[in-house]
Amino acid sequence: MLVFEPGDGRQPRAGIVLFHGGALRAGSTDGLAPHGRKLASRGILAVSAGYRLLGRGAANIDDCVADVRLAVEQFARLAASRGLETSHLASGGSSAGAHLAMIAAMTPQASATASEPGVAAVVALNPAGTDLRSVEPAARRRLEQQIGVAAGRLIEYSLIEFVRPGNPPTQIHHGTLDEVEPIGSVRQFRDAMVRSGNECALLEYEQAGHGFHYPGSSQHFDDVIDATARFLLDRIATK
Repeated sequence: MLVFEPGDGRQPRAGIVLFHGGALRAGSTDGLAPHGRKLASRGILAVSAGYRLLGRGAANIDDCVADVRLAVEQFARLAASRGLETSHLASGGSSAGAHLAMIAAMTPQASATASEPGVAAVVALNPAGTDLRSVEPAARRRLEQQIGVAAGRLIEYSLIEFVRPGNPPTQIHHGTLDEVEPIGSVRQFRDAMVRSGNECALLEYEQAGHGFHYPGSSQHFDDVIDATARFLLDRIATK
């Protein structure tokens, strides 16, 4: 876990733990370090956390989810030492990391050690796996093999299947030309959340592809940071 704290001894007003992307097989905590530094400069306690990768400690996606749950719990203890309660904390990440964070936040009952999601909100940057029922059968089987689960289990990791009243408020950042997760699937997820009475804001970035939010890759890095900071400070920050 890489920890980024507000400077000058300032008390953080909110906190977020972010999980990197990389299709569960690549990536590291360094990937979202620029986001953490920028958010810390806005008065937010930001952590970039890792998890076991497939082929490097994780047998399947369930191991990755378990690590994310553990990281959220560790983050909550760190935040408590900085004066932040769970109601002031969020989780999120990029691509596969966003998918893992959303599973953990939307299925708290699956945690062996906590009955609550451990966070009050979620910020997802180009999340994967929003509607896996829309995946063609052949591609669905390939994905099941890639993430190490038995045939027919892929739907168990489809985020839209977890939508129910009481899901944490969610902010999604997604490019309209995302080549990994079609914007149509993300819109369907947003609509399902809203129909269930949940707060879910989808910020669309025109002509942007997957991974559009990294510094240097486009002009959108600052836009994403600004919107994320506003969401956290307006929605869950200490007053």
